[in-house]
Amino acid sequence: MPAESRSHVTVLAGPTAVGKGTISTYIRDNYPEVWLSVSATTRAPRPGEQEGVHYFFLPPEEFESLVERGEMLEWAVVHGQNRYGTIRSKVQEAVDAGKHVLLEIDLQGARQVKESMPEAKFVFLAPPTWEELVRRLVGRGTESEAEQQRRLDTAKLELAAEPEFDVTIVNDEIRRAADELVSHMGLTPHTR
Repeated sequence: MPAESRSHVTVLAGPTAVGKGTISTYIRDNYPEVWLSVSATTRAPRPGEQEGVHYFFLPPEEFESLVERGEMLEWAVVHGQNRYGTIRSKVQEAVDAGKHVLLEIDLQGARQVKESMPEAKFVFLAPPTWEELVRRLVGRGTESEAEQQRRLDTAKLELAAEPEFDVTIVNDEIRRAADELVSHMGLTPHTR
């Protein structure tokens, strides 16, 4: 991608259950000028998730084929189980169209994007406190107790990566955090 286009790409990452998806949904619903990348994953859909809206749900073999052909901008095995990734051509199309692109990805993916797109803006979404992160994860009720513990163990490692990012935003209130993110993307936050 041309260097001047990369400045329109913002990467949002942070620990599990910090609210990356909630912030991204708020931005999708309130900032139509932002193109939100839809990741591919090998995990099963959660209740209410829709194909092509929340994720592209792919069989492991199809995901692996995309990786082998170099068609993933980034990809990773998350929580030691499922693969997640960003389809390169989708991002390229949005950048070429002059859109402000937001990639909501995990830490491993953010590190890969930093290698191929160092000019992108890298934003770390942090919880107000560790206790709040635990409360959010447990409160979702979408993971087993063993999966919750695995995700919390991963979250400790993810929190330690904060210094690798250009900016940190604390997700203490959805609208405020989303507006701060949009501002870092070079757009004017909406006033109400």
